[in-house]
Amino acid sequence: MTTHLDHNRPPPIADQRPHTFKHHGITVSDPWHWLKDDGYPKVTDPDVLAYLKAENSHYEESMADHAALTETIFGEIRGRMKEDDAAVPWRLGDFDYAWHFNTGDEYRTWTRSSTDGEPQVILDEPGEAKGHEYFRVGDVSISPDSKLMAWSTDTSGAERYIIHVKSLVTGELLSDTVAETSGDITWTTDSSGFFYVQVNEEWRPHKVFYHILGESGDRLVYEEPDSSFFVHIGATQSRDWLTIATGDHVTSEVRLVPLGTPDALPVLVAERRVGHEYFVEHGNGQFVIRTNDTHKNFRIVVTPEENPTEEAWRELLTGSQEHYYRSVTPFRDFIAIAERVNGLDQIQIRDWEGNQHFIDFPESVYATHLGTNPEFDQTHLRLGYTSMITPASIFDYDISARRLDLRKEQELPSGYDKSAYRTERLMAKARDGVSVPVTLVYRTDFNAPGPLHLYGYGAYGAGTSPAFSASRLSLLDRGFAYAIAHVRGGDEMGYHWYEDGKLAKRTNTFNDFVDVARFLVAEGYATEGNISASGGSAGGELMGAVIVQAPELWKAVVLHVPFVDVLNTMLDESLPLTPIEWPEWGNPIDSEEAFRHIQSYSPYDNIEARDYPMQMVTGGLNDPRVTYWEPAKWTARMRATKTDNNLLVMKINMGAGHGGKTGRFQAVQEVSEEYTFLLKAFGMANDD
Repeated sequence: MTTHLDHNRPPPIADQRPHTFKHHGITVSDPWHWLKDDGYPKVTDPDVLAYLKAENSHYEESMADHAALTETIFGEIRGRMKEDDAAVPWRLGDFDYAWHFNTGDEYRTWTRSSTDGEPQVILDEPGEAKGHEYFRVGDVSISPDSKLMAWSTDTSGAERYIIHVKSLVTGELLSDTVAETSGDITWTTDSSGFFYVQVNEEWRPHKVFYHILGESGDRLVYEEPDSSFFVHIGATQSRDWLTIATGDHVTSEVRLVPLGTPDALPVLVAERRVGHEYFVEHGNGQFVIRTNDTHKNFRIVVTPEENPTEEAWRELLTGSQEHYYRSVTPFRDFIAIAERVNGLDQIQIRDWEGNQHFIDFPESVYATHLGTNPEFDQTHLRLGYTSMITPASIFDYDISARRLDLRKEQELPSGYDKSAYRTERLMAKARDGVSVPVTLVYRTDFNAPGPLHLYGYGAYGAGTSPAFSASRLSLLDRGFAYAIAHVRGGDEMGYHWYEDGKLAKRTNTFNDFVDVARFLVAEGYATEGNISASGGSAGGELMGAVIVQAPELWKAVVLHVPFVDVLNTMLDESLPLTPIEWPEWGNPIDSEEAFRHIQSYSPYDNIEARDYPMQMVTGGLNDPRVTYWEPAKWTARMRATKTDNNLLVMKINMGAGHGGKTGRFQAVQEVSEEYTFLLKAFGMANDD
């Protein structure tokens, strides 16, 4: 059934203003180029703002008839949220730290307590957030002497964090405020100062500074000259060393500074070479390094702290086709290694003598990760655990007893019966013969074929975990099945899975998603044209590509902050994320082959005059990652070109960035709006 526009006024039509450019002898026309404000990152062009506001008004008008359903779904999801939710406390020094929500609060309140003392509020996020449309805490860092706290905040969504410091003894706010940072904070051993990373005008984190409390004129520790490399800092698990990591998506370089002697010159571990990624940790007098120098799935090496350079590396774990090593964390008595085996998360525990075992988990399909483990001397390992039908859980794993102790399972106050839902792990055959994992969840009374929602991401080696979602129940309980397509470009099946979805192989990602949808139709879960899909950022690019490739498959598609103007963005090296992205997508400035390949699949450049499904597009005016004009240009060209009368709406957050609104209930509101749109597409919008 075709869904027609049902609002009174026609949708806004963006002007087409002639704009062409030529590269590698190829002429490209882009009549919506003007939607990129020349003054960006400031957006003041009245025509641009007028168009964005008109689209927002069109969205509100188009969805107004279903406001009651949105509120119903909002109430359902909020009813599954524990209003006074709280973290499991973690020990750091002489104090237990935790956060909690007060009933009705959008943001956390952070506390600490001694063994026999009352909890002390150390960070009042609700108070800090007052007066701000957008508010996000980047880092909360306690000084080694436990007397000071530094934290960073972003109040625009532009990811330019301000660092604040206060005394936890007196509650006094210190004058040591640092602006224009990435948000990362690392204290020196004596608590007299901290390291931070400065971002430049283009938002690239590029300089590391050392700030001494009470002093001005911070000392420059490191500056990254390569515009394609971003800089990050952190402390090793031992808290003995500062790591200065610089790199792009495929190459890294690490320098070390002893936190006990912060004025020491940084020591280079291994000089950068294209394609070599390595990550450095420290414990018990030696560095523990995860490196892909001999195997793409990484290996683990150790080296004495007196000589961290490559010639001193000694292999601890050999690279393997079966074991994809994802992180390594050393503790006093053991090493925790997070890995994937045949696409399934595993945690290996290894003592310093070489004895090892794997943690046994209660389900066959699940996701797990290391949780909050701030101290080097621990006898347990805190883990996060979930599955498509198991709410997020916190376990403490007793190393000596080899026992998982459940500390907390996400509580759904409105009730949840796990037995009413079923999850499956399937393998779909892609057009080139590769088997693509699919995780599926639905109610046990799901009436197949029925409405099905398919989610995907598939980029940067960031795999999608088969995790529980309390929000998702509002679709499942209305008769939907929900599937995750673990397409190439992620790392679910190992590092090769990432390599097979990037650069010249990027179209594998799109083909996988389409082929998964067709597989689910063939298996009887859905019918063609009765599938909805969603993805964000690079997953939004995926959505644009699959809309263009196979519009007949989809009932509706939601494109969140979609990276759809790939060619223009990769040609604009003034944007902070462009040079660092070339190893992911290719460099069309220097390579005609890369230019033609990107142009062949860039969703914005491949919109044709044909029928398309219903679409909901989102963006953020202050988003430094996927700039606002990408969703805007996609919407403008799609509306001017498509031949159908299906609803197309765009909503731009005028005071937010890449992740949308930040309050926990504000975020629920946005999910509720998305679900309303999907139900509207399936003709189920009156199903309250």
